Amino acid sequence: MTTNGAADPTTTAPGRGPLWSAPEAAGPLRALVEVPGSKSLTNRYLVLAALADSPSRLRGVLRSRDTLLMAAALEQLGTRVEPVDGAPGDWSIQPGPVRGGTTVQCGLAGTVMRFLPAVAALADGDVHFDGDTEALARPMGPVLTALRTLGVRVDEHGQDGRLPFTVRGRGAVAGGHVDVDASGSSQFVSGLLLAAARFERGLTVRHIGPTLPSLPHIEMTVAVLRAAGVQVDDSRPAIWQVAPGPVAGRDVRVEPDLSNAAPFLCAALVAGGTVLVPGWPSSTTQPGGLLPGILTRMGAVTSLDGDVLSVTGTGAIHGLDLDLAAAGELAPTIAALAALADSPTRLRGIAHLRGHETDRLAALATEITRLGGRAEQTADGLVITPRPLTGGTWRTYADHRMATGGALIGLRVPGVLVEDVATTAKTIPDFVGLWTTMLAAREQGTGQPATTRPEIAG
Repeated sequence: MTTNGAADPTTTAPGRGPLWSAPEAAGPLRALVEVPGSKSLTNRYLVLAALADSPSRLRGVLRSRDTLLMAAALEQLGTRVEPVDGAPGDWSIQPGPVRGGTTVQCGLAGTVMRFLPAVAALADGDVHFDGDTEALARPMGPVLTALRTLGVRVDEHGQDGRLPFTVRGRGAVAGGHVDVDASGSSQFVSGLLLAAARFERGLTVRHIGPTLPSLPHIEMTVAVLRAAGVQVDDSRPAIWQVAPGPVAGRDVRVEPDLSNAAPFLCAALVAGGTVLVPGWPSSTTQPGGLLPGILTRMGAVTSLDGDVLSVTGTGAIHGLDLDLAAAGELAPTIAALAALADSPTRLRGIAHLRGHETDRLAALATEITRLGGRAEQTADGLVITPRPLTGGTWRTYADHRMATGGALIGLRVPGVLVEDVATTAKTIPDFVGLWTTMLAAREQGTGQPATTRPEIAG
């Protein structure tokens, strides 16, 4: 791909890496952390820019493994993605006809494997999809079934409803109506909606499953579609109707990734002190926007001054009973806090996390227990009963949010060794650098917070 000589994301698959000694907090924090752009928004903007009728410019994009995988995949499908000279963090996107005869490497990115099959159905030939070993366990069945309902041929080459598979594009999709069980992931709906305006008759998607997790992510998809001039009717619960028509190219700035801000903000509760994150929107479709309210319930003092969110803690953490159905991606971070709390926590509405980068419920229960805590799975979540924790290896299962959860526990528990912390590159470039700089900020000895800033590359 043409993103300024970046390492090929298809050759940097996460796996069991060296152990990283998670640093302890030496005292209360006082840091301002500049969080990179939202992965969820960056990859949605990229898909729409590839389908647009004119060029687009994305400003402040997240440049991580998942977004590099998306950009590389779209280039395979005929789109040109380039860094903008003199504007670090900006990408120029030049759409082109969707082409087949290619392979999309998904890595472990759910947005790539679930957003692009519907785009590939518009290609003029076959598009093969494959990914990391861990990705082969992630469910894909609802997307593939929906495409077949729309008359698209999909050939599977492994386990049913999983990678690898081939979409046999024929240059157009008639569109129409599909029923989708999105209980396992809201991405099943979003992936169909993003391409629907390019279908000849548009598309109506009806969710038929018992639960609908991460609804804010679908609302995010609807919002970016409307901003690109696409007509979307979501007036009926669990039904979305996208009219056929053009997708407008845009010049847009990506919001900071609010979920990626979570471990840094939560560090203020664990270590005490204050952590600030600039660029926090006054309103957002990101599930991470729920974080200030959650942290307040767990003992923090939060405030929004302009666009700077401040979280202050004393080291006291309170357990809570919390339905995280709308923001399941926060669960590993909240579970790590809960393991350090002064009372039990119950997390509900997150059964779908069993189909994420790993089975996050099993992984969290296992790793908290490994360090001496008590964490039990329920039908739709976890019950975490705090106990004194001891150091040990915290396995990450190639899951970036498991890695940041281990780092958070390590602020208070000496001797925590996080396996393969480099997996955080999936969504947070240089997490270790940001984390250690945040911890060092307390040593500045001034009334002003030290700034922890990500390196921005083209």
